[in-house]
Amino acid sequence: MRDPGISVVICVYTEDRWEDILAAVSSVRTQSYPALETLLVVDHNPALLERLAREFKDDTAEGTDPAATGEANDSATGTGTVRVLANAGPRGLSSGRNTGIAASHGEVIAFLDDDAVAERDWLRHFAEGYADPRVLAVGGRTVPVWASGRRPDWFPEEFDWVVGCSYRGLAPGRVRVRNVLGGNASFRRTAFEAAGGFATGIGRDGDRRPLGCEETELCIRLTRARPDAVLLVDDRAVIHHRVPKARERFAYFRTRTYAEGLSKALVARSVGADKGLESERRYTTRVLPVGVVRGLRDALLGRAGGAGRAGAIVAGVLTAAGGYAIGSARARRGAPTFSVAPIGAGITAAPEAKGAQA
Repeated sequence: MRDPGISVVICVYTEDRWEDILAAVSSVRTQSYPALETLLVVDHNPALLERLAREFKDDTAEGTDPAATGEANDSATGTGTVRVLANAGPRGLSSGRNTGIAASHGEVIAFLDDDAVAERDWLRHFAEGYADPRVLAVGGRTVPVWASGRRPDWFPEEFDWVVGCSYRGLAPGRVRVRNVLGGNASFRRTAFEAAGGFATGIGRDGDRRPLGCEETELCIRLTRARPDAVLLVDDRAVIHHRVPKARERFAYFRTRTYAEGLSKALVARSVGADKGLESERRYTTRVLPVGVVRGLRDALLGRAGGAGRAGAIVAGVLTAAGGYAIGSARARRGAPTFSVAPIGAGITAAPEAKGAQA
């Protein structure tokens, strides 16, 4: 089977992350498996859109020609280009991703957070997963980079999903999963043709709503549309995700776990509680109790943060449960606040920023 051409979509929304954005693009350009193109989708920020268009005007990626590196990538036309687009839908991460999907040319579309950098073989490991035609999604491992230089003593690894990273309890290696994690993921284009795009109204809207679960809802919807679909996570496909100091605080931890509960309620309403909470039940009943015991043991041994980690796990579970209860009650009172449109039908790509294509 030929190697797939991979388009990389990076959704951006604020100039505060300017250096992070440039670092993310640079990490894509230096991949051992060259990206077909990088699409920067700007979420309703005209100043950032214009600045990025200037930055990448007449700019071409160096050393990413598949012919020069011996890659058998059949989609070499335009390899290495950086394209800057405006989000064509409502504000938010889901619409930004949908805009990128609609504008991309690759057989596979990969997603990278705007405050993350990918290791050199990131795309290569994704591409290897698609050798099996049944595979419609491949995710990777996301490692936190703490702004303070080290993990807070009280912050449990079981809750690294709070800061958008892979967490303790996930199976190692290349394994089949219910869903991939959106900040480090890829999908075959046919996945969106079968299931539609990311649902709007669930995911993030800049820094205003620390919600999530849009990739969970999409993956469950995908496997319902394509029961034969295989979804994988390969922990060799690594990215490093920056965690700002504001997200190292317990106040953010509490807010994010509550928002996760709200999001899970929407997902459960969309796909049913059995499937929507299938992985969460295993995580809550098997992974987290072990984490509490580990924290208490560390406290008894005089290790820093043990009691804090145990307490944070309990607090995280209770806060998420509270968010889920409130979200479920809201859902019962009215229709869900999210929607799904087919890629290319309800969601189309906005014109590229002038001069933005390399």
